[in-house]
Amino acid sequence: MIRPNFLSAEDRRELEACVRRQREDHGIARRANALLLLDDGKSCVQIAEFLYLDDDTIRGWYKAYRQDGWESVALDGWKGGQARLTDEQESALCAWLDERFCRSTGEIRAHIAAQWYVTYSHSGCIKLLARLDYEYRKPKTVPRVADEAKQEEFIARYEALLNALPADEAVYFADAVHPEYQSRPAFGWVRKGTNPAMRTTTGRKRVNIHGALNLENFDAPFMEPVTVDGKSAAQLLAKIEARNPDKTTIHVIWDNAPYHKGPEVRAFLDRPECRINLIPLPPYSPHLNPIERLWAVMHRYVTHNRFYPTQTAFATAILGFFRETIPKNWHRFREQVTDNFRVISHANLRVLQ
Repeated sequence: MIRPNFLSAEDRRELEACVRRQREDHGIARRANALLLLDDGKSCVQIAEFLYLDDDTIRGWYKAYRQDGWESVALDGWKGGQARLTDEQESALCAWLDERFCRSTGEIRAHIAAQWYVTYSHSGCIKLLARLDYEYRKPKTVPRVADEAKQEEFIARYEALLNALPADEAVYFADAVHPEYQSRPAFGWVRKGTNPAMRTTTGRKRVNIHGALNLENFDAPFMEPVTVDGKSAAQLLAKIEARNPDKTTIHVIWDNAPYHKGPEVRAFLDRPECRINLIPLPPYSPHLNPIERLWAVMHRYVTHNRFYPTQTAFATAILGFFRETIPKNWHRFREQVTDNFRVISHANLRVLQ
C-alpha cells in the first residue's frame, strides 16, 4: 500500500510546476501528475484509470521515484532524431553549458545559432539537451559550510544512541523559529481565469517560538519568549525536564547558537539534579534537525494562503498549532517529520557562484 503525503513541500511544488508548464513533455508531465495524485491519497488503480494506463506502470513510477528521486522519471526515452550538430560542436556546447547556468532554452538556442548557424526550436533544443544528458532543474540550497566527516560522525553517534537508549531516557530535538506576520502565497489548484489573490498584511512583526520535539511520542514543549536568548533556552530545558519526570537522562540535540551555550544554560546544567544531556549538531547542519521539518509543516497548516487581519489573530493561530494541532493531529504528518538523515557534501554538488 502506498501511503499518501510522501512528498516534501518543496518536491510537491516542483512537481506541480512541472504539471503546469505548457511546454513540458507530455510523458514527463503525466509522471509528475501521477506522483501528485499518489501523494493526495489516490490508488494506483484509480490513477491508471484516469490516465489510461495500467496500475503496474504507476507503481513502477512510484518505486523509481522513491529509490532514485525525480531524475529517474523526469526524462522520456525518446532522445530526438538525427543530430544537427557535429560531435565536435556538441562537445563545445557541453563545455559552454558547464561553465554557466542557463535558465531557458532561448539563451542556448541563441548561442547555437551565433556559433554554428544552426536553428533549433524550443522542443528541438529540449530533445538535444536530453540526448546530451542535461535536464531542467532548480538548484537546492545547501549549508554554507558542509563538513562531511562531522555530519557522518553525528549520524553514527545518533544511531548508536537510539539503538542503546534505555526506557528511562528520552531524546529531544530543539530549535527556535520566528514566523513573520505576512501573507505567504503557495501553489494550489484553481479554475483557469479565476486569478486568485491574497491580501497583504500591514506589518512584519514576528512570533518567537523556542521549541523541542520528541520523535518517539511527538511531545513538543515550547516557549513563546519576547526574545529568543539564553533565558528562553534554559526555560525550555526546564520545561522538557518537567514533562519527563520518569526519565533519568534527557538528551537534547540543538545547534551551536550562542544562546544555547550561554551562562543561563551553563548554570542550568550545573545543577546537581540536572537530567539534561546536551548534544550539539555539526556546524551549519539544519538538515540534521527534524524540528526544521516541523516548522515547514507549521507553515503549511497555518500561514500558506491564509490571511490574518491582525497580528493577534496570526499569533493565536501559530500558538494553536503547537497547543492543539500537534497533540491532536501529529499522526497526519509524522512521516514528514522524521530522522531520515543524509550527509550533504559540496564535493558531490555543482555549487553556483
